[in-house]
Amino acid sequence: MSHKSDARLIDIGANRVQKTRQDMNRGASIRARDPGLTATHVMTTVPHSQADVTLLLDAEGVIREATFASSLAAENPGSWLGRPWVETVESLGNSNVQRMLDDAKTNGISAFRQVTQRFPSGLEVPMEYTTVLLGGRAGMLAIGKNLQAVAELQSRLIAAQQTMERDHWKLRDVETRYRLLFQSSNEAVLILKAANLRIVEANPAALKALELQHQPRDGVAGQEFLSTLSPHDRSALQAMLARVREHGKAPGVIVHIGQARKSWTVRATLVTSEPWPVFLLQLADMGNAPPVATPSETPSIDDLIEHTPDGFVVFNQDGLILKVNRAFLDLIEVGSKSLVIGERLSRWLWRPGADASVLLSHVNRNRTVRMFSTIIHSELGSETEVEISAAGDRATDSQTIAAVIRDVGRRLQSSAGNDSLRESLASMSEQVGKTPLRKLVRNTVSVVEQHYVKAALELAEGNRTAAAEILGLSRQSLYAKLNRYGLEGDVDAVAIKGD
Repeated sequence: MSHKSDARLIDIGANRVQKTRQDMNRGASIRARDPGLTATHVMTTVPHSQADVTLLLDAEGVIREATFASSLAAENPGSWLGRPWVETVESLGNSNVQRMLDDAKTNGISAFRQVTQRFPSGLEVPMEYTTVLLGGRAGMLAIGKNLQAVAELQSRLIAAQQTMERDHWKLRDVETRYRLLFQSSNEAVLILKAANLRIVEANPAALKALELQHQPRDGVAGQEFLSTLSPHDRSALQAMLARVREHGKAPGVIVHIGQARKSWTVRATLVTSEPWPVFLLQLADMGNAPPVATPSETPSIDDLIEHTPDGFVVFNQDGLILKVNRAFLDLIEVGSKSLVIGERLSRWLWRPGADASVLLSHVNRNRTVRMFSTIIHSELGSETEVEISAAGDRATDSQTIAAVIRDVGRRLQSSAGNDSLRESLASMSEQVGKTPLRKLVRNTVSVVEQHYVKAALELAEGNRTAAAEILGLSRQSLYAKLNRYGLEGDVDAVAIKGD
């Protein structure tokens, strides 16, 4: 059964329960007007199919008379007579039964409450009851309706919703894998709308083949693929696509693409998708393979940088990436350089007080930067502790900056400063039970602040403005902390050491 059908059945069940409540309220009103009527008389007045269980109770909640609907004809109501009502329900429903009895005694009628009714045969059924106080010493009347059908429908709907959610996440997982394979593939792959042969999507290799790599990807979608071909190749490609549409497959054709009219072999597959069918085109370069370097040839600087185990990136004053190597792509977990070139370095490199803008200001001020500690955030969510060494192309206001990024997460060792911090915090732990918590927290914060203020001053070589920038503080806030902790002398010592 479909999910919509399940929801429809639940609505029908809920409407039936609402109608049952109205009928049970009408029966309770009849009983209240005429205390002399028995439970059997009331159920004769109310439509019998609407109440599954009717109980006549004394003032203490003991069952004096019981009537079951025909759906429960196999049960023996006589075994309940003389037993407290709370003993016939599942233990978790005892509180609801007691509330209905108390409400009926106080207000004359109780709210509807749900319990799990345990019948003489051992059958347990979810029921909804309301209890009415009868006139005189007649006691109370409890009228119940079987909710098993609605409960089953609700369980089926929940199961259907869980199945839909699992299917949704499976689809998301498949889509993510497809996206990674599509973007990182070295083979040029295009997706065209079958109706008009306009580009739906293209991977970086295909954009390069079409000489569209400098255009934004959103601008490529919707362009006509035939316009990138030589005029005499268009009819051959259309004929091949027509055969694929009719027979499901066809031999590939050779076309000439771009300004250089390079030769490419094109193969096509028709894919049925929503909201319309598409062609999946695979392009293979027909050109000669690049010559293999002989051992006597000297490798180029670009080749050496490409095979360097540390990340290498070149970026400009705006933080836009101009060049990267394979190791940097591995750090940010991206499969293709085309996905990185033109993006801002701050997309992956940032930490409070140690982001790309701070790195740029250090390079412009000092010409070079060494052991700049920060964090690389990859596309897949991982974080890597790194150290950066960078240099600009000019003495001041460098227009192009080259940086080597080294993963230090696996070799970070505790320094003397960290050891002193641990010792200070350990001494604080010894004060637990001897010093009030508020004072302990205040002292701990002071120790940590002093440690990181000193570390920032050392990293900035005594430059207070740079240290404030690293800590994410204003200069006035840094000066206040230096005065508070008596670190003015440390600043002068660090500055002299740096000189």
